[in-house]
Amino acid sequence: MRIAVLAVLAAGLLLAVPALAQSPVPSDEEIEAILERRVEDERQGVGLVVGIVEPEGARVISYGTLSVENPVPVDGDTLFEIGSVTKVFTTLLLADAVERGEVTLDQPVADFLPEGVTMPERDGQQITLFDLATYSSGLPRLPDNIDPADPADPYADYTADNLHGFLSSYELARGIGEAYEYSNVGAGLLGHVLALNAGTDYETLLRERILEPLGMNDTVVVVPEAMEERFAVGHDAQLQPVAAWQWDVLEGAGALRSTANDLNKLLAAMMGHTETGLARAFALATEPQAEIGDGVSSIGLGWHMTPLGDDAMVWHNGGTSGARAFIGYLREGGIGVVALSNVATPHGVDDLAPHLLNPEVPLIVPPQQVEVDPAVFEGLTGDYELAPGVVLTIFTENERLFAQLTEQEAFEIYPASETAYFYRVVDAQITFDVDDEGNASGLTLYQFGSEMPAPRAD
Repeated sequence: MRIAVLAVLAAGLLLAVPALAQSPVPSDEEIEAILERRVEDERQGVGLVVGIVEPEGARVISYGTLSVENPVPVDGDTLFEIGSVTKVFTTLLLADAVERGEVTLDQPVADFLPEGVTMPERDGQQITLFDLATYSSGLPRLPDNIDPADPADPYADYTADNLHGFLSSYELARGIGEAYEYSNVGAGLLGHVLALNAGTDYETLLRERILEPLGMNDTVVVVPEAMEERFAVGHDAQLQPVAAWQWDVLEGAGALRSTANDLNKLLAAMMGHTETGLARAFALATEPQAEIGDGVSSIGLGWHMTPLGDDAMVWHNGGTSGARAFIGYLREGGIGVVALSNVATPHGVDDLAPHLLNPEVPLIVPPQQVEVDPAVFEGLTGDYELAPGVVLTIFTENERLFAQLTEQEAFEIYPASETAYFYRVVDAQITFDVDDEGNASGLTLYQFGSEMPAPRAD
């Protein structure tokens, strides 16, 4: 059973798309109309920017503003948090280091750590750089000792000492290489050890080896003062401004800010539309290495590969508390898409990019909120058991309805009717089974294409 109502970074999404005939990329006017609808009608964005890269060149289409409080329009030079899209920069650093002869993919991570720091092992097997890059290390999504002073800024005070302490004490729950398991701590660790091996910091290494050679001058970890006026303010699912995340040792997992114009340069180089000295590293990073486990998708070094029509989409997405990002391209078609949003909603970019690569893939139409008497909520509150030890708690606060999964943050759910509700932060819905008095006896959680019934436990 897959129960994951929210991932702190949203790059675990696996796209399931039909085998469809290839269609041309929509026109600028068609794309702008989609962006306008997403912002004005569906409330899935405040500012949305799309980059398209084709053999004949690149283009950018945008709609919306830097924030709900700043009417300056977004464009191809607007900086966005790109969250877990950072990971494919980290794995590109790995591929480049392999091509330089500095490391090997099968090299144990322990080789790069300071004296006194140990790596988890299992059955006599060591975690390698390859395991980190393919999400198969057995490390969890988040370290078990992360305890942010500010939960709204979860990575800001997680230091190298914290990471080293976690590694030295953690016991793997499964075999190394046994299965795909998306891991932010694994990706952050990869960036950390690559920087240690090079004798520098992560951002400097990335700038010297990847960003400067590609001319990506607007991709940064820390936004310089000169760029601040074009940094898009993040917004939560309720379109309320939120602060950007800050990063320490795990920056290789999600710290980058970038623009559509810069990411278009990355796509053009990856697809061979522009010549670059990184061509061999790109080829290594995007070579399929293992199956994901969904029966159709595979993983390279950080990059996911999913069938799309008669082609395959190579992609990664990302999210923070105030932004969403997606980058992907058709392996054979030579067409790439960047989609950036300054709102943390599930339908801002993750369905948009595949649709633009193949317009026969439908866009998701988000549920629409209706007015419901808050008195109705009282009959829905309680604990619902999704699985042994996994409880979804429904409660009210200030006449609003919230849902909280065991050991996860609580999120507001919004009424589509008196018995049907939806999240804004992820693509998930809940329906309640109620009696004539409006009291719920159970619910069903819909997520990842699955229906998960849960009887009322109280």
